[in-house]
Parts: sequence; structure tokens; C-alpha cells
Amino acid sequence: MDTKNSVALVTGANRGLGQAIVQELLSRGAAKVYAGARDPRSVDTTDARVVPLRLDVTDPDSVTAAAAAAPDVDLVVNNAGIAETMSVFAADGVEALRRQLETNAVGPLLVTRAFASTLAAHGGGAVVNILSVLSWFTPPSWSSYAVSKAAAWSVTNATRGELKAQGTQVLGVHVGFLDTDMTAHVDSPKIDPAVLAAQVLDAVAAGADELLADELSRGVKAGLSGDVAALNG
Repeated sequence: MDTKNSVALVTGANRGLGQAIVQELLSRGAAKVYAGARDPRSVDTTDARVVPLRLDVTDPDSVTAAAAAAPDVDLVVNNAGIAETMSVFAADGVEALRRQLETNAVGPLLVTRAFASTLAAHGGGAVVNILSVLSWFTPPSWSSYAVSKAAAWSVTNATRGELKAQGTQVLGVHVGFLDTDMTAHVDSPKIDPAVLAAQVLDAVAAGADELLADELSRGVKAGLSGDVAALNG
């Protein structure tokens, strides 16, 4: 899919990777970008092509209203997410898991379901789901987040099968650590959100199903056929 002259929806568009994807879309000639955020006042509207859109991906009514307000979308980027550094065996680990599942896995599904008919009406278009290298391995201290991202990966694969007949590309993006507020406490190599945003739109243009955005993701994916214990150390 060529993103020039496209009309995109980006969730979680007010900061971090979401904001970087909005800027990359604009730089590549997108006609309009709906910038979804719980508080649309937090969206940068310097460029007139950016349309702030109130959207809480965990609220079905909010998602339905957003789909009604944006009937011309041909690209959906499911970027909104939360990360809690917590084991599923922590005192409130189950509650943390539920919160992250609702945002990271169910949220993208709700958004894609709401916009599926719109995408079909515009020739199929594309859906991008921002996943994680932790879709594939589970450090104990991050286990609640990892479970939610593993679920999101499965949702992405299910979505690809469901929307194949209408010609919708579904791209799953796997990445390690991004240099954003969410990972400010993490002492590991990080990728610049602007760099990842460019990779994502390149992958959309190439019609790809999957993007392994960094060496960590490529290495872990390659090791999936190996020792499970080594991945979950």
C-alpha cells in the first residue's frame, strides 16, 4: 500500500511512537491523519492534515464513535498500549494482566473490527499492529506485559486470516525497546521511534506481513525453534 495520499488512523498518537508515525505519514504525503488519543487536546495539530480524535481503545462505545467520525480511513495503525513491569505472580499480577490484555490485545481487535468495513470500502487498505519481541519470550519481571503481547500477536494473525478476503494487509511489528517515556527506566539498547516509524511505513509499502525491527527481534524470532528454556530464562 502506498501511504502517499492515504487517510490514516493512528491510536496513541499523542506521544512516543504514535506521534512519530503521524509525522512520518505526513512527511510521505498522507492526505489526512486521524490522531487518536484519550485526550485529543494532547495531540499536536501544527499540520492541518492532523485531525484529533477522541479514542479510548478499551471502550467499545468510544471505538464505535471514532469509526463513525472517520469514514474515509484506509490505513489503521494500532499503536496504543501500556506496559507494566510486573510478574503475573505479583500480588496484583492478575489485575495488571487484565489491564494490559484489554489495552494491548482486545483494544486493537475492537478498533480493527470497527474499521474493517471502512477499509473494505476503500479497496482493502492496511492494518498495522505494534507488537513486541516479548510476544515470543517471557522474562518473569515482565510476564504480565509479555502475555498481553503474545495475545496481541495471536490477534494479529487471526485478523490477517479474517481480512484476507477483502484484500486488507495486516502487518505485525516486533521490536525490542523503544526510546520513549515508557522505557525510560530500562538500561538496554533502544531504537529511535522515528527510525521505527520509517521502517513501519516501508513495510506497509512493501506489502509485508511482519516487520522485525531490530537485532533483538530478529535473533529471538530465529531462536523460536530452539530451546524454550533459553528464551524464557
